[in-house]
Amino acid sequence: MSKIIAICNQKGGVGKTTTAINLATYLAVSGKRILIIDIDPQGNATSGIGIDKTAITASTYNILLDQLPPSSAAIQTQIQNLWIIPSNINLTGAEIELVSIIGREYKLKRALNEVKDQYDFILIDCPPSLGLLTVNALSAANSALIPIQCEYYALEGLGQLINTLNLVKENLNPELEIEGVLLTMADYRTNLTNEVISEVKKYFANVISASHLNTMVYETIVPRNIRLTEAPGFGKPIFLYDKNSLGAQKYQDLANEMLGVKKVIGK
Repeated sequence: MSKIIAICNQKGGVGKTTTAINLATYLAVSGKRILIIDIDPQGNATSGIGIDKTAITASTYNILLDQLPPSSAAIQTQIQNLWIIPSNINLTGAEIELVSIIGREYKLKRALNEVKDQYDFILIDCPPSLGLLTVNALSAANSALIPIQCEYYALEGLGQLINTLNLVKENLNPELEIEGVLLTMADYRTNLTNEVISEVKKYFANVISASHLNTMVYETIVPRNIRLTEAPGFGKPIFLYDKNSLGAQKYQDLANEMLGVKKVIGK
């Protein structure tokens, strides 16, 4: 049975899609069977992995609204062992259409029951909101991975996200935990980055311990890296675009950390 991880944060620009694409890639490269589900109407994970959003005939929308089996929408990517269920602009109206449906929070969960045994990990790239699409992802997931940008307003809105996770756990998905907190876009040339790292660790030590959720802050911290920024424009994960870059090395470290593989000293 696969582990289903929702990558979420209602703040935009924190590295959700970058993490979904590149973590999935390195998990696949390690030999695991991986499925990305793009549940963001912007479809950035879809285009970032090299799929033409305008050419797809089946998407997450069809799974949620038309009861299309996920296996009919999954597309093999450029990476062996990595598939994606794509998204496009059609998903924009899904939240409104889902409102009147009974059991609307469980549409994705029910769909994934048909295919979850076929993959080792299913990563869900959530939109930058806490609406019905994100709630569907959290209801289907075993855990949530939270990317947090190393910036001044890093913790702004995080309380709302934690409250949503607690509500989903209490009312919809008792199994939900926080997979981990990933610090992204670190710039060690500034004192601010180290301050944010310290504040995030302190926040999760103090606040989360008082909630119903267990979590950890990953040892791996993803830096600002121009190659990571460029790669989606070429429709490639960083592994194919520049696997020797620092950004690539960090996502490999993250995959290893998630798999429990010890980092080799000096690497």
